[in-house]
Amino acid sequence: MFKTIVLGVDGSPDAARALPYALELVGPDGRIVAVHVREILVGRAGGQTLAVNEDEIESGIRDRVELLKSGGATVELKVVTAVAGGPAHVLADVAHQEQADVIVVGTRGHGTVAGLLIGSVTQRLLHIAHCPVLAVPPPAGEQQASVAGASAATGTGA
Repeated sequence: MFKTIVLGVDGSPDAARALPYALELVGPDGRIVAVHVREILVGRAGGQTLAVNEDEIESGIRDRVELLKSGGATVELKVVTAVAGGPAHVLADVAHQEQADVIVVGTRGHGTVAGLLIGSVTQRLLHIAHCPVLAVPPPAGEQQASVAGASAATGTGA
């Protein structure tokens, strides 16, 4: 059991799949710090969020956190604004500030090549986090479909 868990949340099914693991791992006196990174664009689109429906995503995350709290879980939500492409650093920084024992995130299941070409928060997090990272992959069937889709989209033929 862990005392402090940082949980990466972005409103996706991948992040939702990681939640039960965080709930299972948190100790009786522990807490979960759910972290949502509000990514903003720089340059000509400066100040705009990466996700067009960011307000809707945040609202859904807030509702989920309130539901967890009403169910007895000790959960705190932190929404942090960062430049697009920096969620891994934000998660690592919050984990360090909160003295987290583990970071829990969901993954999309991209293969190594697709992950490098498309970018992977989890892959970056594994290199910069001060604590262990639990990466929750998609079920096997979904992972294969995701890899095939990424290969087709990037032309890698992984």
